[in-house]
Parts: sequence; structure tokens; C-alpha cells
Amino acid sequence: MAQIAQEDQNKSKSKGIVREYAEAIIIAVILALFIRAFVVQAFKIPSGSMKTTLLVGDHILVNKFIYGIKLPVVDRDLVRFGNPNHGDVIVFRYPLDTSKDFIKRVIGLPGDTIQIQDKQVFRNGQLMQEPHARHTDPRILSAGVSPRDNFGPIVVPEHAVFVMGDNRDESYDSRFWKFVDRSAVLGKAFVIYWSWNQDGEVTLDPEQAYVRWDRIGDLIH
Repeated sequence: MAQIAQEDQNKSKSKGIVREYAEAIIIAVILALFIRAFVVQAFKIPSGSMKTTLLVGDHILVNKFIYGIKLPVVDRDLVRFGNPNHGDVIVFRYPLDTSKDFIKRVIGLPGDTIQIQDKQVFRNGQLMQEPHARHTDPRILSAGVSPRDNFGPIVVPEHAVFVMGDNRDESYDSRFWKFVDRSAVLGKAFVIYWSWNQDGEVTLDPEQAYVRWDRIGDLIH
């Protein structure tokens, strides 16, 4: 009888340990899902539209809490703390295909008048100073050919923002599909936590190596 009781006690103890581990795993998963849904989410940069601020292979963290709390799945604002500001680098649902996430810089807010003349961006009639912007194509396209270099003027409507990529000649943005609705904004990018150059090589040169060590930890401005 004593042996049977001991075996029962051992089984009970084993079940207790399994239950503890299971509870710990469940709690960890719930916390991870909560953080991802409401606080911080990781994204990978797939294209060069934000060069040189962000490069292909940069892995970034996006603050989803900074503008408010959004209900997952339905993408409705539960609580709003604020709105995007000029210059914020934001992640949002692509207006023409909401299954895709895009990342661009906020150029215009509700009420702003945006105009582009020969690649120069004007906001409310004032030429913008944009140290982050770059141009790789010396050609200047007329508005009749493409809105890339000559666009507007256009007024940003309420509950929307006008966005552009920093790599101006190679970015598909609001110049082509107009505005991002405020409800589609997922959060603000704030740091690069990993950077992988798939075309890199084994070298100490940080610009040519597989891992761009010099970019890890960089804040996104």
C-alpha cells in the first residue's frame, strides 16, 4: 500500500510540474500576443523605397501604442492618444490592398496643401527642408507622364495623411494613390534591431558584410 501511495504521489507531482510548465507557456504566449497586438510589433523592410533611412533587410520595431489602442482584426481605434506628426515614419495598411503593410514618411496632415514641382516638395506654399530625401534619377517627369516629380496641389482631407518614401524616385506612395486613412495607421517605427544584407559577403566592411552591425540599435528619424 505504501508503494502504491508513493507512486500516486509521484504521478501527482509529475502532473503538477506539467501543469506549471503548461500554465507558464500559455501565459507567455498570451503576453506575446498582447504585446504584438497593442504595444510593439516587428517588421522587416522588403524594398528600397525608404533608402537610406531604411535598407532592404532592416528589421525594425514599431510602436503601436504611441497613437492609441487599436482593436486587432477589426482595426478600430479603442482609445486614441494622438495622431501622426510631420516627419513620422509610420507603418500602415496599404490602401489598395489591406493585406499588405507599407512604411513611409508623413509629409502632409489634415488641412495641409501638398505640391511637388520638379521634385521639390512644398507644404502650404513653403519649400520643405528634407535632409532624409534622396533622388537617384536625374530626369524630371512632367505631370502628364507621371505624378512622381510634379504633383498637385492637393489638400489632405480630414482623418488622413499624405506619405512619401525617402527614396523619392523609387517609391510608390501618396503621389500615386493619394492618402492613408488614419484608421489604417498601425504605428510609428522607432528602432532598427537587426539588419541583414542578403547580398553581403564575409568581410569587416560594415557596408558589405552580411550583418550590418553599425545599423543595429539605430533610432529611426
